[in-house]
Parts: sequence; C-alpha cells; structure tokens
Amino acid sequence: QLQLAESGGGLVQPGGSLRLSCAASGSTLDYYAIGWFRQAPGKEREGVSCINSGGDTHYADSVKGRFTISRDNAKNTVYLEMNHLKPEDTAVYSCAASENGWITIATWGYANEYDYWGQGTQVTVSA
Repeated sequence: QLQLAESGGGLVQPGGSLRLSCAASGSTLDYYAIGWFRQAPGKEREGVSCINSGGDTHYADSVKGRFTISRDNAKNTVYLEMNHLKPEDTAVYSCAASENGWITIATWGYANEYDYWGQGTQVTVSA
C-alpha cells in the first residue's frame, strides 16, 4: 500500500521560501500523478499544484510563477518549491497520489481524483 509523508513546512517571513517534500513508501511513484493541496482554517481545501506521470505540471492561479512542482522518481519523492510566500499561503499542505497517472488539467484540482493522502505539514507565513 502506498504511503505518503510530507516534510519541510515551518514558519517563514513574507517573501521567503520553503521546499516541501512528499516521500513515498510501499510503492513506486512512477505511475502516479501527485498533487499538492492546502487547507487554511475556516476555508475549503484547494488544489495547489499537480505533476502527472509524464511530468506535465498544473498550478492554481494563485501560485503560478511562485511555486514549482517537481518529481524525483529515483528518490520516490515529489517536491513543491515555494517562493515569494505571502501570508495568504498559510495553510496545512498535503500531498496526494492519484492512480490515474495521466490526470488532466480539467480534473487535477479535485480531491476526489486522488486515492492516497499524506498527513500534511503546516506552513505559516508571518512577520
């Protein structure tokens, strides 16, 4: 059974950077699409970014140009590089894996497209 574990969250000042990692165990990530979601207190969970098994990437408009998703299949890990962070980026960030490795731009942001979830990591952007 695939298991996911996020790391790399923390407290950062506005304008700062963090790199989140999503490490997989129990199975190889090669054939999965991996998404990053976030949920802030009192708000609905939203899709942040996704990378499919072919390396195609998708981003929410709110993070385009600031966040970069990448995958290292040799390390069985997906990364989310977050730059120019804003207070509104504060949330719990979770990674998720979809057995539909070729998830498309039309559906990547829907949580029910994903089959496995990590526990999440807190990101707080504050002065």
